[in-house]
Amino acid sequence: MKQLVAICRAFAYEPDVLLLDEPFSALDFATTRKVEMDLLSVWSEKKKTALCISHDVDDAVFLADKVMVLSPRPAQIKGIITIDLPRPRTMAMFTSPEFFALRSQVLELFSL
Repeated sequence: MKQLVAICRAFAYEPDVLLLDEPFSALDFATTRKVEMDLLSVWSEKKKTALCISHDVDDAVFLADKVMVLSPRPAQIKGIITIDLPRPRTMAMFTSPEFFALRSQVLELFSL
């Protein structure tokens, strides 16, 4: 819950852009999914731009409107995938063919 409180506190400051660096890395699977849903709920109310850095492809595809994959150092943009999953996002999306297709597109960029 500390992670969720930290995210909500960041929204409370009304920033123009919210920067999230690995916000779910210290959480277990079930807690991550709950906090993601809570984050999406707060985001849908506030409509702020958020930049989330993540090494978890599932998190990125589930949360984002766009996923940017970077190369190793020196970092260069390998590709940008537009995530066209409907909002509001639901847990059922994790098993949808559309989710897996987008996830595959992101993973393909890692092999380039």
